[in-house]
Amino acid sequence: MSETRRKLTTILSADVQDYTRLMRADEEGTLATLKRYRDSMGRLIEAHEGRVVNTWGDGLIAEFPSVVEAVRTAVDVQNELAGCNENCPADEQMLFRIGINLGDVIAEGDDLYGDGVNVAARLQASAPAGGIVISNTVYDQVRNKVAVGFDFLGPLEVKNIDGGVPSYAVRIGMADTRPAFRSETFGRPGDGAASDDGRAHPKPDQGGLIAAIKTGSLPVLAVIAAGLVALNLLTWNGVLWAVWPLLGLGILAGLAWLRTNRWVDRGIGVLALSGLVLLTINLLTWRGVFWAVWPLLAFAVVGGIRWVTRQKRSLRS
Repeated sequence: MSETRRKLTTILSADVQDYTRLMRADEEGTLATLKRYRDSMGRLIEAHEGRVVNTWGDGLIAEFPSVVEAVRTAVDVQNELAGCNENCPADEQMLFRIGINLGDVIAEGDDLYGDGVNVAARLQASAPAGGIVISNTVYDQVRNKVAVGFDFLGPLEVKNIDGGVPSYAVRIGMADTRPAFRSETFGRPGDGAASDDGRAHPKPDQGGLIAAIKTGSLPVLAVIAAGLVALNLLTWNGVLWAVWPLLGLGILAGLAWLRTNRWVDRGIGVLALSGLVLLTINLLTWRGVFWAVWPLLAFAVVGGIRWVTRQKRSLRS
């Protein structure tokens, strides 16, 4: 018999909005899309040190040792799947709802049971399509650690829990991800100033401000690079010193692009960027020796192994 024990863990519950309607319209296409999207979710869950506990129908349960990583996973999942849905007609888009709870659960083998899991599933059911709802136990751990905003939704009624579970909608970037059936939200001390519409706005280090800065980072870097080149030319003394700060700006631009591009594996992308940096340094400091070939070969081998591993994992799933 499997050992039964209790533990405190973070549960992420996800399912597809209007899955029955999608299946009725195109059964084979819906199943293929579900598999592809689940592969993406599984990759992101693993990247954030979580594990998929169970899948059934259109649903998925995962657990994380870190509350922060669970919320970051949910945000990454919704951002990546939003990109996958961009080119689909509105009535064919597959949108997931996600709920996250930190609670005590019963672990039996690889399965999890108890109110901690039930609360996560209830939060997920209350989330809007493409949205995330978290419990107050999750909010207390992540409110100053994740670059998103939060809207207090009030107590969510859950079976066997008196008084309900206080819940929050996660506001990704500038998007409003509050459930549509909520007519009002409630402020909470310490959540920031409440606006006239009753929404609690994030502190300066949360929410849309950081997202807006990240979105505009590439144009800002381009302006700085142009300024450095102009300064180098205006103070020209025979040395192109601007090439080194330009290389640093190029690295920052590459990292920003990798962060926002949903179609590139970040691990492989970082390896490719590192290879380009080493190749550039080798050329800029050329002394007749192509020393960068060896680290480039190592990066290629590691990148190839990572790609093959991902392909095998996709085939198994």
